[in-house]
Amino acid sequence: MQVIDRRQNPKSKSLGNRQRFLRRIKSQIRKTVKDAIENRSVSDLDSGEKVSVTANEIGEPTFGFDAAEGSRNYVIPGNHDYQRGDRIRKPSGGSGSGSGGSPDGDGEDAFVFMLSRDEFLNLFFEDLELPNLAKRKLKSVASEKWSRAGYANDGSPQRLNKYQTMRRSLARRIALKRPRLHELNRLEAEFEAAQTRADSDDGKHSDDGKHSEDGEHSEEAERLARLIEETRDRMRAVPFLDPVDLRYNRFEQTPKPATQAVMFCLMDASASMTESLKDLAKRFFILLHLFLNRHYRSVELVFIRHTYTAAEVDEETFFHGRETGGTVVSSALEEMLRIIRERYPVQDWNIYAAQASDGHNFDHDMPRTIALLQREILDLCQYYAYIEVGEEESSYVSALWSGYAQLESHPHFARACVLDPTEIYPVFHKLFASNRQAS
Repeated sequence: MQVIDRRQNPKSKSLGNRQRFLRRIKSQIRKTVKDAIENRSVSDLDSGEKVSVTANEIGEPTFGFDAAEGSRNYVIPGNHDYQRGDRIRKPSGGSGSGSGGSPDGDGEDAFVFMLSRDEFLNLFFEDLELPNLAKRKLKSVASEKWSRAGYANDGSPQRLNKYQTMRRSLARRIALKRPRLHELNRLEAEFEAAQTRADSDDGKHSDDGKHSEDGEHSEEAERLARLIEETRDRMRAVPFLDPVDLRYNRFEQTPKPATQAVMFCLMDASASMTESLKDLAKRFFILLHLFLNRHYRSVELVFIRHTYTAAEVDEETFFHGRETGGTVVSSALEEMLRIIRERYPVQDWNIYAAQASDGHNFDHDMPRTIALLQREILDLCQYYAYIEVGEEESSYVSALWSGYAQLESHPHFARACVLDPTEIYPVFHKLFASNRQAS
């Protein structure tokens, strides 16, 4: 016997079922989330993900009878092969279940569903606990600002919008067919002319048939007088400006981000940085960008790629560019300083930097590199993280690793070594550990 609950859930009532389902296939989802890091861009991680689950992984529990216990009675239709009391042989194929396909080609495809943004991020950061220091540093403070929000029917006189008010006044007067002022002036002019003719006719006496014409002038004047009075009544009934026409500028408070962040991604692009090493760097950049983006309303990315020289590039070039050469780290730091001075004032921006390298640098460039960090960059940055990537453990100590040792006393600097993708999360914990104290 197989029991399946097929009752229709009302809208927004299936959350419990979905959570139970996610718990059942959590190992498959973890694998999907892990693979998503390799296929996504740095700024595209903060979204959902499609998960594919095979039919075997979503099988539901079933109840079955023990063939060795109890008795069962069957009702079999009559046929020409068996008589009452005959024993029926058990089918050699078993109960009918198996991995083989059905003769008519029917089967079950993999089950595909979409993780929501929050579900994806919860699984992504499932084992990551944000340290207190990072929370204090990255806490966003939103202030309120007044912004235009359409029009209101009432308000203070100084907010009266004359243009919108007159538009509605004109539309109302046209719809109600209010007489215009020039029409009233025309009628008054015609009335004065008719009245003048009627007055002049009163002083004349004629026996040649003009008396009827004089009467017509008087009737015309009376008609125009009634029409003028009706026109004035209609104008009074439909005023030029009515309270219903008034429109006032409306303002409302909207959150204004008081803090914004820029993250500088610096990477060595020399020949020694293989694709696997760049992939390790990318994974860390993804975590750092997502971490900042969940605390700030505005986060910008700046990618700087360097060999002998450094240049700001786009993300595709940053991770997959083909140019190679020697390593001069100070060129990347100088490019970073130039961009900060031109586009990111320190009083308005929170500045973060993550440097990824295999540790190689020319010996003559190390004093310049250390001086730039000590005297300028670390004082401008909220946090500077150095990630040294490698493929295997070695007793060799790189030039950058030994040179950066003297910077570890600075509260805004941290360094870590990553040899394997599985170390990304522990390294992130280490760089944002709660025992690091802000200055």
